[in-house]
Amino acid sequence: MNGRVIALCGNPNTGKSTIFNTLTGLKQHTGNWSGKTVGAVCGRFEAFTIADLPGMYSLNAKSPDEEKAVEFLKNNEAELTAVIIDGTCIERNLILALQIADITKRVVICINMMDEAANKGIEIDIKGLEGELGLKIISMAAGRGKGLEGLKQVFYDGVPDRDIKGLKNTEYYNKRARELYKKYISAKKEASEYFDRKIDSLVLSGRWGIPLTMLVFIFMLWLTVAGANYPSALLARFFAFSKALLYDALTAFGVNEALKDLCVNGIFGTVGEIVSVMLPPMAVFFPLFAFMEDLGFLPRIAFNLDRFFKAAGTNGKQALCMCMGIGCNAAGVISSRIIESPKERRAAVLTNAFMPCNGRFPLIITLSVMFFSVGGFTSLVSALSVFGALVLGTVMTLIVTKILMRGEKSSFVLELPPYRRPRIRRIIINSIKDRILFVLSRAVMAAVPAGIVIWLLKNISLSGISLMNYAAGFFDPLGRLMGLDGCILTGFILGIPANEIVLPLILMMYSGSGSTAEILISNGWTAKTALCAVIFCLFHFPCTTTLLTIKK
Repeated sequence: MNGRVIALCGNPNTGKSTIFNTLTGLKQHTGNWSGKTVGAVCGRFEAFTIADLPGMYSLNAKSPDEEKAVEFLKNNEAELTAVIIDGTCIERNLILALQIADITKRVVICINMMDEAANKGIEIDIKGLEGELGLKIISMAAGRGKGLEGLKQVFYDGVPDRDIKGLKNTEYYNKRARELYKKYISAKKEASEYFDRKIDSLVLSGRWGIPLTMLVFIFMLWLTVAGANYPSALLARFFAFSKALLYDALTAFGVNEALKDLCVNGIFGTVGEIVSVMLPPMAVFFPLFAFMEDLGFLPRIAFNLDRFFKAAGTNGKQALCMCMGIGCNAAGVISSRIIESPKERRAAVLTNAFMPCNGRFPLIITLSVMFFSVGGFTSLVSALSVFGALVLGTVMTLIVTKILMRGEKSSFVLELPPYRRPRIRRIIINSIKDRILFVLSRAVMAAVPAGIVIWLLKNISLSGISLMNYAAGFFDPLGRLMGLDGCILTGFILGIPANEIVLPLILMMYSGSGSTAEILISNGWTAKTALCAVIFCLFHFPCTTTLLTIKK
């Protein structure tokens, strides 16, 4: 690491990664659950290197990531260690702060989420606590940008060196934190705390927890399907019109027919199909998913699913990895590092691909809208179909996990964050920048070379038969056994760089013109074909990025 090193550490779910992202500008994921920061991620802030250490509850490390963080702190590799504390549960957070203060030379304490603490009726005597501990303490509400300037100033000014006393026993720190809490913190029960408990009495109940979770996901998927239909058709018409304009423009410039066909039908056609199919559902689903994440609902899904994963020999942490996999399987694989047991971690890694990622979700949604609709309930039936795919992926995850774990037993402790008012502006901006545009750019980059390859395969012939037809013919018997055909199977195989390009590849291999549905139906697709394609899409190999991540 270059430059003066600043370490950020603290309990999980204290807003540590939010501070890191704000300082460095890096787009680290800031999900509202514990244990998601699983490595010492580094970024630059002016003359400083900021190290975001894994969340931990104490220096008695249990996981490999916690061990790395403790080693980093004990070696005093950082010029300054900033301990981030959640102001809404300061008593427990103080235990880690006291431990760190005994093993590091330069420490500053940042009491974050002070706005939420105030809403809960918690008052903290910061000056008194600062004097008692002999440490600089900064009041912060990082999510709203408050207190960050004070923290930056401490980076430049520094803090006095402290004598390293060494770690004492756990009982000492527990007792000390309770003493400080009684002396400098006053709290009164507020309506928000009762509200949280009342909601959780339903959301986390054995009777209503799972049904409510299912209803929430069905509602999200219904909004996605209903909101994506019209924009998708509009984009398809726009790209069809644009193709005609591009063709005329190239003709006016005297471009030869082969190059013109490559540009229009090979490259631009593939890109147009990807954008029109993927953009609308992503533009609806990802902000909704981020909304539930920011609200604090996703950790409760892990809690509700824990009983099922416990029966499979692992625990609810795997559900957190599953939720990450819905966004990106590679991210889901990386997040499995929060699981301490190597065997459980391996099961989470190998089963994460059963969750439909950014690239597969639009395909599943598109086929559900086209082939699984009933009368005036098109959106609802399609949403139920997509939800059925999610349930099937979850069931297969549990079955394979059970096989891999072979009777192992596990348990875990999950800290449930309070329900928080989602920050709509941040959700929309982050969804567009970090998910929608990222996935689209990745898909387009994969689509351009894929479009060229497919065009070449279609236009290079041997004995009057194109290489594409050779490939489709070779895979056709196997595809028919699975309810598919050779073109569909070839599309999935050629789409291994990015799942986003599978449907455009299939459409390019088929003959015919018109809308996506018209092309598929004219080439023999039925509801049965679509169902088999959805199941194959759900269970086939993940993209190259995920495979490389698994290998690493």
